[in-house]
Amino acid sequence: MKKIATVLMFTMVFFMINSCSKSDDAAIVDCFGDSILTELKHSPDGTNSKIINYSIQYSGSNTVTSVKWTFGDGTPAQTITGTTGAVSHTYSATGTFEVKADVTLSKDGGSCTVSPKKNVTVN
Repeated sequence: MKKIATVLMFTMVFFMINSCSKSDDAAIVDCFGDSILTELKHSPDGTNSKIINYSIQYSGSNTVTSVKWTFGDGTPAQTITGTTGAVSHTYSATGTFEVKADVTLSKDGGSCTVSPKKNVTVN
């Protein structure tokens, strides 16, 4: 009986040491909820329809620290720091492209990433 109690006590201590703290749990929940508060915006440039201006609209309580843009046309991803992640991209051809923004959100020393996507048609 003592061996079982010792094993159970050791197991309980092990899981307590390696489990998430309350602040870790809150950060995970906040990031999950923030995915619906993060929107990818786009608009064509007024002078050239192959230039598309992108930004992030975020209405949550965390801070946007960076946005990694993937434009869907095979060009290398581009990372922008700042709260809007605003960037312009010039497409070499017309078509419909899946654009993705990996938005890094930070709060109280923790961070997480949400990744909104959108199909964008370039004329």
